[in-house]
Amino acid sequence: MAEATSTISPFHLAFPVSDLQATRDFYTNVVGCKEGRSSDQWIDFDLFGHQLVAHEVADSKPADSGSNAVDGHEVPVPHFGVVLQWDEWHEFSNRLRDAGVQFVIEPHVRFPGEVGEQATMFFRDPSGNALEFKAFRDPGQLFAT
Repeated sequence: MAEATSTISPFHLAFPVSDLQATRDFYTNVVGCKEGRSSDQWIDFDLFGHQLVAHEVADSKPADSGSNAVDGHEVPVPHFGVVLQWDEWHEFSNRLRDAGVQFVIEPHVRFPGEVGEQATMFFRDPSGNALEFKAFRDPGQLFAT
């Protein structure tokens, strides 16, 4: 298995949504993704350099297996997102607040002063898919034990 390096290959994630237009509005106007190719059933988004593909699925419901207790918060499972740079994460969290995003877990710093100190936040898209965006104060601790 390859270790994380300064050059990371983009990931691809395809996920179900219930309303393609609401998804387009949310990911472009709130999250700030650029739209790529699309059809009447799916949209490609550039999510911080990664390929995110929203597929409209009739009667789509988010895969919600529950939550897991982490540092005093109930983390929704499953979820996806991107690890950002520290300053980029703070700018992004402020933009989401300004856009009126309702957070599942408010932006905060987890494990302050410990190995793996990180800023994190959780919110849901219009179809209920849970997203987490985080940043490590020391990016070298992404996989620290």
